[in-house]
Amino acid sequence: MENLVRIVGGGLAGAEAAWQLARRGVAVELYEMRPQRRTEAHATASLGELVCSNSFRSNVLSAPAGLLKEEMRLLDSVVIRTAEAHRVPAGTALAVDREKFAGALTEAMETLPNVRILRQEVTDIPNGLVILATGPLTSPALSQCLISLLGEEHLYFYDAISPIVTAESVNMNVAFRASRYDRDGDDYLNLPLGRDEYFRFVDALLAAERVPTHRFERFVPFEGCMPIEEMADRGKETLAFGPMRAVGLSDPRTGKRPYAVVQLRQENRERTLYNLVGFQTKMTYSEQRRVFALIPGLDQAEFVRLGSLHRNTFINAPLHLQPTLQWRRRETLFFAGQMTGVEGYIESAATGLLAGINAARLLANQQPAVPPATTALGALLRYIADPERKRFQPMNVNFGLLPPLPLPLRGKAKKEMMARRALADMDAWARGAEGAGHPSESPPTIAAETAAAR
Repeated sequence: MENLVRIVGGGLAGAEAAWQLARRGVAVELYEMRPQRRTEAHATASLGELVCSNSFRSNVLSAPAGLLKEEMRLLDSVVIRTAEAHRVPAGTALAVDREKFAGALTEAMETLPNVRILRQEVTDIPNGLVILATGPLTSPALSQCLISLLGEEHLYFYDAISPIVTAESVNMNVAFRASRYDRDGDDYLNLPLGRDEYFRFVDALLAAERVPTHRFERFVPFEGCMPIEEMADRGKETLAFGPMRAVGLSDPRTGKRPYAVVQLRQENRERTLYNLVGFQTKMTYSEQRRVFALIPGLDQAEFVRLGSLHRNTFINAPLHLQPTLQWRRRETLFFAGQMTGVEGYIESAATGLLAGINAARLLANQQPAVPPATTALGALLRYIADPERKRFQPMNVNFGLLPPLPLPLRGKAKKEMMARRALADMDAWARGAEGAGHPSESPPTIAAETAAAR
């Protein structure tokens, strides 16, 4: 196998993969179609241009985004390094000057001795060792190639994302387990609403601020993927006859059918996460938290993902990807970035980081590897690549994906302990990964932390 990796896509994932490969002595051809072919979202030809926001989210270790960034620092992430060099004030968040960030990342790629940047569109997947990191706005020609490769039913061009809450934050004095007509056992949590509660919720929904639709996101969604506020626009009773219909359900506390119901479907095997069925939305994040808190049982809900509906090309990762980010049918083809079904800047960059490490390992005749499940990155990769997942939607990193702790902690203490465990395990993994680099001091082990807590 030639000592060359071809990376298609010069976004955050592609740049991160190129950096990881180059620092391991691997030659890289990095293909970016801009400026030869522009997208409707990008304004420049810079690599790593941030389209939507300038924020990489929280830097606090007790926040999942902060933990993932710290894990990426342990693996010498060029995206995090560049972001920190061009940060702007944003409280506890890591936000950047977008123009300077993209310019610096482009310069970093251009000055890497092993990296050759090719400004041309790729319409077919190249031979050899390849990392496909074309992002949410993959060109039509390459999308058609992917349809031929994966099957049309396994490539999606939009996100219809419902919010996800932690199971422990749902008020179980309100919720009851059941499915309509008892067809699926007690797989669903149900939150019943009386007539007044229902109309109070709908009024708040109709009055809520909505995210403007970008020009590149305009499309006609399927009826089943329509935002709930647009369904409510058709009439205040629409939701009661749609995703909130209570037919086939009986509240065991009253013995009667509720006026309306919100159903929560299990999101992971451990039953720690549940999504709000049919609640994709274009409301702003702050409005989602306010409006959804009006649903009985969700007044104290912890949202690990909020709803959205926008254009995004991604694959059916559970069917096609291994946790190493290799295609199950071709070990020399890696996927990275939002194409894999992760949401967010840092999640995209982190998958590029791992794809670069694993492509280098494959060239060195080493087995591709995955960080432990106790780490933020390892848990996220196992989520998107779980072959038993039947209803796949893109996911942000969150603590609900990590395995439970040996101690019954809650709240901030639980998150802090999970973060310490994750960093200890990632540090050990990084030391074992050839060329991954490591800090001069290791964080305390989870065993030591547990003993101290006792």
